[in-house]
Amino acid sequence: MGLQVYSTLTRKKEPFHKQPGETVTMYVCGPTVYKPSHIGHMVGPVIFDTVKRYLTYLGYKVKFVVNITDVDDKLIARARELNTTVPALAEQMTQDYFTCLKALNVTGIDHFPRATQHIKGMIDVIRALEAKGYAYELDDGVYFDVSKDDDYGKLTNRDPEQMEAGARLEPNAKKRNPGDFALWKSKPGEPAEVQFESPFKCGRGRPGWHIECTCMAIAELGETLDIHGGGLDLQFPHHENELAQSESLINEPGKPFKPFARIWMHNGLLKMGSAKMAGSVGNVVNIADLLVRHSAETVRFLLLSSHYRSPIEYSEGRLEELAKVLGDYHNLFTLVKQVSGIDFYTLAAPTSKETSARNQLSDRRYPSDEYEGRVWPFGVAVQMAYDDFLHWMNEDFNTASAIARLNGLRKEIKGFIDDNKLQETPDPQALQELRHALTVFKEMTNILGLFWAPPREKKLGGGDAIVSSLMQLILDVRNTLRTEAKKIAAKDDPVKTMLFDQATEIRKRLEQLGVIVEDRPGGTTWRVG
Repeated sequence: MGLQVYSTLTRKKEPFHKQPGETVTMYVCGPTVYKPSHIGHMVGPVIFDTVKRYLTYLGYKVKFVVNITDVDDKLIARARELNTTVPALAEQMTQDYFTCLKALNVTGIDHFPRATQHIKGMIDVIRALEAKGYAYELDDGVYFDVSKDDDYGKLTNRDPEQMEAGARLEPNAKKRNPGDFALWKSKPGEPAEVQFESPFKCGRGRPGWHIECTCMAIAELGETLDIHGGGLDLQFPHHENELAQSESLINEPGKPFKPFARIWMHNGLLKMGSAKMAGSVGNVVNIADLLVRHSAETVRFLLLSSHYRSPIEYSEGRLEELAKVLGDYHNLFTLVKQVSGIDFYTLAAPTSKETSARNQLSDRRYPSDEYEGRVWPFGVAVQMAYDDFLHWMNEDFNTASAIARLNGLRKEIKGFIDDNKLQETPDPQALQELRHALTVFKEMTNILGLFWAPPREKKLGGGDAIVSSLMQLILDVRNTLRTEAKKIAAKDDPVKTMLFDQATEIRKRLEQLGVIVEDRPGGTTWRVG
């Protein structure tokens, strides 16, 4: 089965409408840059970056655009609070946004158009809507007449006659309908840097929120987008209004209908407890602060561990739990390097399904050929894991289930190393099979954008030299206990049992402190887990 994608507009999953090799255009609504980026701002970018990664892996040519809203009511109010200008504040917060994207390995966005770069185009779009009878002028701006759009409300199933002013709809007694929204607004007293010349009778002003995205999306990607994405909270009024004005603009009576977007994708929102994370709620966690406590990899892992249409539960406990899961992966990569010399982080992996290392795996039997209660050759088990991973990604980009399959493959690889005793007697053919498996594993993690760099080294504090000396002393004591225990021949000798118990207790106590002790043929090692 090929790729299936759920569209908010049709309310069902459908086969993706293009074939590998074709170009896919994707537009995602970006931030209003008036405050530092918080983790909620990263949900959409991480999800749609992963969508692009997967589409590219399947062979599509993806053009991915995220806009920057650098003129808006919130920006104006915040600039006043800080006694700065709107352009200066917008630039500072835009750079903060870019820094956060880079930290979370969001690399797929091709362009970031800014609203202030498209003012002329927005004016042209508004004039075209006015000429077609969809817009009208008042003394404070230009408004879209929702009653002129026969299918207004189709994205969210809203009846325009039941809508009331508010919810970022401009209240104005002169409007023809309560749900009419501003395409252009003129507000006396606003700073000169947010007032632009216009041909409208209201004079200088600035664009409305919704017209910005219509203009930028069409200018960057054409009249019909393949995918339009954004957060669930943007469905209404932003996307509903964007859809209405866009399709009113690009369609002509008597001609075949052109959709503004073939697929509308909406990601679930980040939640803290029962509340959505948002500046208006006052429960935001800025990325810069979060990355002091947690790795960027852990944050990205959190955002992909739920299906993108589901809410994402945020808590410190959840992040700590996921950090431990990631630690199991890091431990595997360390083990792999010890037994084979392969550095997972620099391992080259195919970037397309057509060239996947999946087909290099053999059906040779190994001692570890047990798979979920059934016996399978290791290479076949890896192939099955890869196929399952792609199956779940084809199921509306189900990263949660794909990650579960990835975790299963991690255990398969660890079991293969242990069962074949590759730490003791490395078999060249088994090591070659391990390399193929790791390459397939790397293909999968690259799709998710995970494990792009080794984790930052953890330190116990107190000075590296002192810590290393103390740890060596502890390990020496433990090794002495184990050595003396092994000298006692009698299996049930109480002294032997006591010595082994004391050695085990040392290991457990160290683990409680976050120190992992590993006994290997070449000696005992330790690391901070």
